[in-house]
Amino acid sequence: MSDWNRGEEQQESPERELPLPEDMIPGMEPREGGDGVELGGWSKPSGSSSGKEGQEAKKESIPRELDQVLKKLEEEMGLGVSFDLVIREMTFGNRKTALFCMNGLVKDELLTEIIKRLTYLQAEDIDSDALQAFLDLYVPAAQVNKHDDWIKLMTLVLSGATALFIDGEPNALIVDAKNYPARGLEEPSTERVVRGARDGFNETMLVNVSLVRRRLRDPKLRYELMQVGERTKTDVCVAYIEDIADEELVKSIKHKIGMVKLDGLPLADKQLEEATIKRGWSPFPLVRYSERPDTVASHLLEGSVAVFVDTSPSVMTLPTTYTDLMQHAEENRQTPTIGTYLRWVRFIGILMSLFMLPLWLLFVMHPEYKPPIMDFIGPNEKGKIPLFVQFLLAEIGIDLLRMASVHTPTSLAAAMSLVAAILIGDIAVKTGVFVNEVILYMAIAAIGMFATPSYELGLANRLVRLTLIMAVAAFSVPGLVVATTAIFILLVKERSLNRPYMWPIIPFDARGVWNIVVRQPVLFNRKRPNILRPQQQDKMPKSND
Repeated sequence: MSDWNRGEEQQESPERELPLPEDMIPGMEPREGGDGVELGGWSKPSGSSSGKEGQEAKKESIPRELDQVLKKLEEEMGLGVSFDLVIREMTFGNRKTALFCMNGLVKDELLTEIIKRLTYLQAEDIDSDALQAFLDLYVPAAQVNKHDDWIKLMTLVLSGATALFIDGEPNALIVDAKNYPARGLEEPSTERVVRGARDGFNETMLVNVSLVRRRLRDPKLRYELMQVGERTKTDVCVAYIEDIADEELVKSIKHKIGMVKLDGLPLADKQLEEATIKRGWSPFPLVRYSERPDTVASHLLEGSVAVFVDTSPSVMTLPTTYTDLMQHAEENRQTPTIGTYLRWVRFIGILMSLFMLPLWLLFVMHPEYKPPIMDFIGPNEKGKIPLFVQFLLAEIGIDLLRMASVHTPTSLAAAMSLVAAILIGDIAVKTGVFVNEVILYMAIAAIGMFATPSYELGLANRLVRLTLIMAVAAFSVPGLVVATTAIFILLVKERSLNRPYMWPIIPFDARGVWNIVVRQPVLFNRKRPNILRPQQQDKMPKSND
């Protein structure tokens, strides 16, 4: 028997829309406030964001007779049909009991120890209030609670808890005997660093929040638990530092999550993102995903909000900007000079992946626009198909290779790479399907896309490049100018949780631009980003000397 992943009853959202803050103004005064009530290891959502105002959740009483409990379990839970449902009936101190749990989601050793302890009970040890006696004296577990709501009780059992029913009692005990099935902690493959921690998130939410808590020993760090999905009841945790994060931002995120009405989130955080933050066809990511606990902890200290979704090894940090998605943890693991250099190289690579192919195609189609210093640009021999079609075929070919590499077993990856290199790099050129320069520039563009830290932004930039290539092929210079302007306007209009997506460029923030262009030394970077509207603007504690 092993593991548990859920927790408390489903949090419902408020009926009315919460007011959202106005657009960010650089240099605005930070607000103060923020309240939350600590509840065990989690924080209970406070205010209107934690449930419907003036409404009570549905509640169903627990049958007093144990026979009725067993009958109800058979009818509603499928006891006797589903093999993973376990019921253990025993008599302790002349009181009939039943232990109900999910096989594979609980700790065998703890439940065995509880049963062993209860076998020593005698009839004279049990008074009229048997359930209270079991709770206070005879169940040796760290977390034991009394419940009188059948619906909540079954949700907790499906989450991995264990229910103890006692004949004649209107309540039941919930024993926290969860055991999470989880893979080991490994370094994320998409966020590798030369120096730094090698632990990364896995699919178990409690492990993930513990990795962040280990790095942030701040009593103001809050983990608020919600549940999404009528059927899956997926655990969602909203994390923030109470006296740093913007209170309105936290309320807005909890409100949006509470408003989600779906059967479930089998695809975890990606479905939650589409249901809350990203409502439309824009390809640009409006949240940042990370599988590194040190990166998430760093964002929380800046004033961001992190959203953990159970069964997902990645964590969303909100809000985000286009420039934020172009930064990587490696830059902060090197000296400021090297980090700045790496950042510039990455920015140049991304810009080249966007504009190199459209500009090359423009200069080949219209040599009169080509500066004299670039006379060497252009194919010596034309292929058998138009250059525009060559670019489209090359783009599709690279996408096919990328998808094939994902689905190819590791033992065959080298063979697939060899075949791809021969077919595309050699035979395709010799047969005249492609010209050499198309292959060269497509390779440079692909490298720029793979150098983009955010995988989602890299895919969005690929669509931007295809759009610019088609605009150049159709309308030459006007097409390139109009398409570039339209895409930039689209980016400017995008908002991540009511924050401008193109900050600090539009609206312009000089300090924000400087911090993006130059990787500041730690002791020089003393202010949190204005876009987050943190309650505390200063990062460094002030000295009393």
